[in-house]
Amino acid sequence: MNEPSRTVEKIVKLFPRERFSYDPFKILICTILSQRTRDENTESACEKLFARYKDAFDLAKAAPSDLYELIRESGMYRQKAQRIVEVAKILVEKYSGKVPDKLEELLKLPGVGRKTANIVLYQGFGQPAIAVDTHVHRISNRLGLVRTKKPEETEEQLRKLIPKHLWGPMNGSMVEFGRKICLPVRPRCENCPLNGECKYFLQKGR
Repeated sequence: MNEPSRTVEKIVKLFPRERFSYDPFKILICTILSQRTRDENTESACEKLFARYKDAFDLAKAAPSDLYELIRESGMYRQKAQRIVEVAKILVEKYSGKVPDKLEELLKLPGVGRKTANIVLYQGFGQPAIAVDTHVHRISNRLGLVRTKKPEETEEQLRKLIPKHLWGPMNGSMVEFGRKICLPVRPRCENCPLNGECKYFLQKGR
């Protein structure tokens, strides 16, 4: 096992995060709602939304304005409501109400980029997929696993370096690691179990 693999394996073991759902549709919609907002806001909005609408068929019949109060706390609620209803209609019309399990099909849906698509593939379908968000991109570069400027480049490099069984869990674990230890500003390096192999920490100590 190479050094990046060992480092990621440690993060996954030390900062575990379970798959929060096995329903591809709920995962897709909640991931869309999670854009540019905090987890607790997303969770509350998802709970309210799915208490009213159970599946794509229900949401496809809704007007975006019907969703505003339900998802308001997720931020950008008008844009997200429009997107969610549009996605639901496409799923009903083209996929019989089911979420596709192929990356290229997911990327055709409005508001779905590679991060969202990869989260759906892993969380919803159990497929090996690397979801690179701001945490994964920042931490991978800070640790010295990769040297990239864009999340897409980070995903490409990590796919080459990390074994497939770590791809899916890596995102959730790096998110937890990034919140508790490897903060964007003033990371808690002295308390980090990875500081002995972190490029940022080792260079800082010189």
